[in-house]
Amino acid sequence: MLDLPRFTAAAVQTAPVYLDPAATVDKAVALIHEAARNGASLVVFPEVFVAGYPYWNWTMTPVQGSPWYERLFRAAVDVPGPYVDTLCAAARQTGTVVVIGVNERGPHSLGALYNTLLIIGADGELLAAHRKLVPTWAEKLTWTQGDGSTLRVHRTAVGPLGALACGENTNPLARFTLLAQGELVHAACYIALPVAPEDYDMAEAISLRAAAHCFEGKVFTVVSCSTISPEMADLIADGDPQVRKQLARPRNALSGVFGPDGRPVTEPLVDEEGVVYAEIDLGRCIQPKQMHDIVGHYNRFDVFRLRVDDRPLRPLSFPQEEA
Repeated sequence: MLDLPRFTAAAVQTAPVYLDPAATVDKAVALIHEAARNGASLVVFPEVFVAGYPYWNWTMTPVQGSPWYERLFRAAVDVPGPYVDTLCAAARQTGTVVVIGVNERGPHSLGALYNTLLIIGADGELLAAHRKLVPTWAEKLTWTQGDGSTLRVHRTAVGPLGALACGENTNPLARFTLLAQGELVHAACYIALPVAPEDYDMAEAISLRAAAHCFEGKVFTVVSCSTISPEMADLIADGDPQVRKQLARPRNALSGVFGPDGRPVTEPLVDEEGVVYAEIDLGRCIQPKQMHDIVGHYNRFDVFRLRVDDRPLRPLSFPQEEA
């Protein structure tokens, strides 16, 4: 008899301790323990939660923002490394699956910084470090592209789990790649984006993306988005009242859990800090799949083919390594 997991998911919406990886990891560990005490088996954190997003790419010229890049690089995380070990220990101690975004320092170059999602199993094992495939718009000033080697679905205690960072959730081929591997639980990690064009509603955009993935794939999505603390806004604005006002713009963050019908499982959290808890029953994915399964009977694999290059990108290789 098929026994699909039923569990509580926690979607964290909060701000990092900006550009302070040690304090931000401590904050994440405390939230993991808090969520576990509240019954959560899956805890999802925002994109680049450790230790913050490069908002200066949107508010400064590249030359003005360059010293800020250095600050971010110095505050980035090595994978593997001690901060990752601390997060893995928290997952193991609480028996929770954890997804959390970090700025990952490239091991081979001072110019390589990655937007990375860590996926940690309930036993504390680091299952994956997924690097965002394409930095979005102004983010290209900071992050290096990832590759297809970590575009994988992981068998976890809460079921088949995949994760994408922010704009990747608008990439239909990336999403299909996860769905076609049997994904039933999707982690979608975002940052608050008050620096977008004035007619762009980030909260609505996040909701639309989550609903689309859930409805198309008949899966659950746990959305986690960061917020911008007043301290962060003051630091980034650096005395500019227009930038300070922009960073306080409403409807720039949304977190919550969406079901296989595309609807929120419980009321999402908009802008405010907090943790959204929701019950997930993967058995709810079965009947919708019978009706419309884009990775099964409702597709034509004789007509459509998707080829994914899952080889890791490396700056060089030596002949003996290729033998």
